[in-house]
Amino acid sequence: MSLKPIPSGDLRWGYSTGACATACTQAALQALIEQEEVAVATITLPGGEEVLFKIHACSFDTDSATCVTYKDSGDDPDVTNGAEIASTVSFGGEQAITFLPGKGVGRVTLPGLPVAVGEPAINPVPRQMMTQVVERLLLQHQLDKRVCIRVSVPMGEELARKTLNSRLGIVDGISILGTTGKVKPFSSAAYIASIEQGIDVALANGLNTVVINSGGRSEKILKQLFPALPMMAFVQYGNWIGETLAKINSVPLTSFTIGMMLGKAVKLAGGALNTHSDQSSWDKEFVASLATKAGYPQELCDSILSLNMARGLTALFPFHEGEPFYAVLAAQCREVITREIRPLPFKIVLIDATDKHLLFGD
Repeated sequence: MSLKPIPSGDLRWGYSTGACATACTQAALQALIEQEEVAVATITLPGGEEVLFKIHACSFDTDSATCVTYKDSGDDPDVTNGAEIASTVSFGGEQAITFLPGKGVGRVTLPGLPVAVGEPAINPVPRQMMTQVVERLLLQHQLDKRVCIRVSVPMGEELARKTLNSRLGIVDGISILGTTGKVKPFSSAAYIASIEQGIDVALANGLNTVVINSGGRSEKILKQLFPALPMMAFVQYGNWIGETLAKINSVPLTSFTIGMMLGKAVKLAGGALNTHSDQSSWDKEFVASLATKAGYPQELCDSILSLNMARGLTALFPFHEGEPFYAVLAAQCREVITREIRPLPFKIVLIDATDKHLLFGD
């Protein structure tokens, strides 16, 4: 846990697993070199800020040293908040610095990630941060030695079940993440990174199309709709449609499909690229205007204004092929999506509360 949380208005920022692992690596190497217990470690984040971490456990002998801290995510509801992060350091290895597999840290099994297949799932920036603290300590003590680093997270395998690691081909634990070392409250940076990595993995494994969807329920329906596609073709965007479309726009996919429940569809049609309830709500008057555009009587269109939830639309407009309202809704979603991407064919799948679906092709 850091001793100096970063304020963000009324919310505290926290620190990434990569920053925690770096602090533990520095403390462990210091303990190994000096053969003395280390209680705190000050590291420099990529942005230049110095941060002090408390080391909750430190053990060593002449061969290796292990230091432990607890991850403080601040006020971000991160699954790794409070997790024990440890680093064991020893001399030796085939390279100047070797990252070894540790319990609870995932192993990469598929190409497409920024870490090679077979390597521990420690992202490039945390690797660079740990490399820098090792090189600095070796220089400070005038040592010419190779160093092995083994990052571990005792509860990592259990925590990984709450992440999207398995669909990225990361097995047996969590990833050690972070590009700035900081965790911004409610930024969902890790989730967005998993979206981007999921698309990279699909491309690296020979796929030229993906099926983006809001979550497990819609994904189950989409898998039935596209049974020939492998698991890695399905990428969950959650609420971050805009970030997902930006990623699609930056890579050489040749097509994609977007599946969404009606609640998200009416928000997207109104221009919302983040469909989280804290960020957007559905505009009933706008949706009523879509019904008017579809040619329904004004009285029926006005009935939309009395609905509490978008799922109630199916009581007004039967959810089946040929119903004009859903064709107009899908067309409006298409218009919004098209503004965000290069010319690219895509399909839209609308899903109702009973898990029925309507497919609208390009």
